[in-house]
Amino acid sequence: SCTCMRVVAMLNMEDFLMIRDLYNQGLNISQIAQKTGFDRKTVRKHLSARTPPSVQPRAGKPSKLDDYKDYIQNRITAYPLSAARIHREIRELGFTGKYTIVKDYLREVRPSRSVPAVYRYETRPGVQAQVDWGECGHLDVDGRRRKLYCFSMILGYSRMRYVVFTLSTDVYTLIQCHLDAFEYFGGYTEEVLYDNIKTVIIKRAIRADDHTWNPKFEDFFSHHGFIPRLCKPYCPQTKGKVENTIGYVKRDFLLGGTFSSLDDMNRQLLQWCNRVNAEPHGTTHEIPFDRLQQEHLKSLAVIPPYRLRREAHRKISREAFVSYLGNRYSVPHRYAGRDAVLELHDGQMTVRVGIEVICSHTVVPGHTRIIREKEHFSGLLGEARCYNNLQGKVSKPLFTVVPPQVEHRPLSVYDRFSDEVRL
Repeated sequence: SCTCMRVVAMLNMEDFLMIRDLYNQGLNISQIAQKTGFDRKTVRKHLSARTPPSVQPRAGKPSKLDDYKDYIQNRITAYPLSAARIHREIRELGFTGKYTIVKDYLREVRPSRSVPAVYRYETRPGVQAQVDWGECGHLDVDGRRRKLYCFSMILGYSRMRYVVFTLSTDVYTLIQCHLDAFEYFGGYTEEVLYDNIKTVIIKRAIRADDHTWNPKFEDFFSHHGFIPRLCKPYCPQTKGKVENTIGYVKRDFLLGGTFSSLDDMNRQLLQWCNRVNAEPHGTTHEIPFDRLQQEHLKSLAVIPPYRLRREAHRKISREAFVSYLGNRYSVPHRYAGRDAVLELHDGQMTVRVGIEVICSHTVVPGHTRIIREKEHFSGLLGEARCYNNLQGKVSKPLFTVVPPQVEHRPLSVYDRFSDEVRL
């Protein structure tokens, strides 16, 4: 723009000097106007001016982004949001411009950061998926501050993503997240790549056949017939696709978001998954939903549904209750004090003592709630009265009085003593 201003200034100066020179040669205003092509009023203005005309900067062309620059500045000041995220937000506010305008503007107002280069491992269709966990801050649940985790699975070829927030990373949650991801994708790959986490592997060996897998997870992957693979130690690039997804979720979805609950977060997150899977991927430049058709995943329809049963070991209290997730559930009173196993499936709890199933409950939400079944305490009052009466009959006194011990001697001892005195 500065170069343009200098060119305009030189032309004006030339016009000014040319008009004055022609006038000094004896040409009148009409002749000068005819020779230069300028209007006679313009010639007269130049001749009457004592100084060359000053050049005023030309007003810039208004941009579609002007009305949104304050909003953008506030957002990137509060959070390091991506250009794609900003473009999506201002479109919802009425912006009609293209993504490129937003990207160029953000490049001007904030410096770009360099990213170290890594080697990307590409996979064939249907061969591999990658799984990872990420921590995403904390969430208040029923008055308790809980860690928030993000499970992510991405198909290596199509780049289809599935992500969900959880409050746990135990093996049961891991398996349930797999089942939800398989359902979302419509199948699963030949192998899945993992970090060295205890919910997947207990002890890693040199040979894959010698690995000691988590028995619960081994039952799951054996049922489906996929092969679990482990990342090379200290080589996070092996699983770069999914780790990029975790960072993408934090930047593009979670950062600066507003949510009312964990369910609301996951509802919005599923919509986010559907949106990003319907947009061209930054590496493949193709839409993941379109490439998904080329994956030819293993079908869930050809195997029996996997029945996920959680297990938790508990001690039945003397009041005949077991505790689970902060709530208390009653059991038949005759099992008070016994060790029990809680089996959980589809929101139902089965309580087992040894091999005997003693009762079942529906798992309820919330905290510090008491779920009491009346029949579990049937006959307890009568048994308590009988026990108390029995205890009263055989009860021992509070204390015992022991009389002093008196030594009993034969009379012959006293006779000997009398004889000795007389002597």
